Amino acid sequence: MNDAQERSYAEAAALALAHEMQADERVVVLGEDVGRGGIFGQYRGLQERFGSSRVIDTPISEAAIMGAGVGMALAGLKPVVEMRVVDFALCGMDELVNQAAKNRYMFGGQGRVPLVARMPGGIWDASAAQHSQSLEAWFAHLPGVAVVCPATPQDNFSLLRAALACGDPVVYIEHKTLWGMRGAVDESLAVPLGRAARVRRGDALTLVSWSRQLRVCQEACEQLAAEGIGVDLIDLRTLWPWDRETVLESCARTGRLLVVHEAIQAAGFGAEIAATAAEATGCRVARLGAPRIPVGYAPVLEAASRIDAAAVAAAARRLVG
Repeated sequence: MNDAQERSYAEAAALALAHEMQADERVVVLGEDVGRGGIFGQYRGLQERFGSSRVIDTPISEAAIMGAGVGMALAGLKPVVEMRVVDFALCGMDELVNQAAKNRYMFGGQGRVPLVARMPGGIWDASAAQHSQSLEAWFAHLPGVAVVCPATPQDNFSLLRAALACGDPVVYIEHKTLWGMRGAVDESLAVPLGRAARVRRGDALTLVSWSRQLRVCQEACEQLAAEGIGVDLIDLRTLWPWDRETVLESCARTGRLLVVHEAIQAAGFGAEIAATAAEATGCRVARLGAPRIPVGYAPVLEAASRIDAAAVAAAARRLVG
């Protein structure tokens, strides 16, 4: 990367917003705790720089926050709506599902809702069932919205900017435990929605994942490489639209596909990828996701919901074997 600097996942997001707010006065932020920088530091310094009229602290009402964001978007602003965590966003689902997602269609394109709803998702260490859900498949099922799941600081910078430029509602799901993750961020690098990243190249099988689970898959790939199994690892990055071309090209070449996600396996988005690949290429497919149980608070129960590198490597071996 040119002129890249190391930043955390949270710092990358705040930097992306600073760029967009400086360039376009229509970009505003609203939500709980955003004035003090957000609970993960993802808005740090923005209210001091842009003022409380553009970085707006709100009451504790997700329905009001999302509804206000939809109204702002219809009135010509570009709101970034903070839901704190995806689990809390359920209180604002009507405003997102029945208003934001459908407005452009139901009014023949007369209205647009260029809203970015940030909903940190995934297992939050020692936070139990109501704070540890991975609900990205819900939103991928919803016509009218894009769904983004960045896995790295660079992608959190570039994809947040792409989401604000989209012009339609974007459900933007950052992982709750990635905020301190550090990596190089090139401020000149643009990443469009709908384009996956090939993280490593191999011919034995295609491995597709996203968000925090990408790191687990990378660890599994190292184990497999030591055994002579070369993996084509793809970070999907955007669940909708998703990069069929990159995934299907890889599947046609390797003849095998393993999709891994932190979300519950039953009805997870991995099923959509696996079915599409099987229909298009005839490749062998397998999925790996969490069991259909609530995430427990006790460490041993929480661990039962996690998919670790050993499980990924074992699933890959079964598929190759």
